[in-house]
Amino acid sequence: MSRRPSPFGRSPFRPSMDRAQFEALVAEALDEIPKKFRKLIENLNVMVEDDCPPGTNLLGLYHGVPYTYRSPASYGNYPPDVIVIYQRPIESISRSDEDVKDHVRDTVLHEVGHYFGLGEAELREIERAVREQRQGEKD
Repeated sequence: MSRRPSPFGRSPFRPSMDRAQFEALVAEALDEIPKKFRKLIENLNVMVEDDCPPGTNLLGLYHGVPYTYRSPASYGNYPPDVIVIYQRPIESISRSDEDVKDHVRDTVLHEVGHYFGLGEAELREIERAVREQRQGEKD
């Protein structure tokens, strides 16, 4: 499901990337997840779509059975969990390619957090700490 493209095209004041560049940013963000967590990720499909579902303002979405609800006896023969990262919404809140990269990193981290069963409050705290660390690295 996707929205109709704007008849006026994309804003010249907002960055836009081709799909391959954007997908590369998503792959980089996944590679930045600490190894001790990456090795626990199984049966997960991460994909990029142009737009979020109509009536929403999502940057990403996790759909599946969170890690904390799985056990070897109860989690078998399930289709892969899915994380979708929405390209246009991320571009629309970004001012530069570097902003796009930061928003992709934040969104991937957020959705992987949901995979591990973290709630919104926990994820907001983690994101705040990561942003502060990132800002310290830039200064």
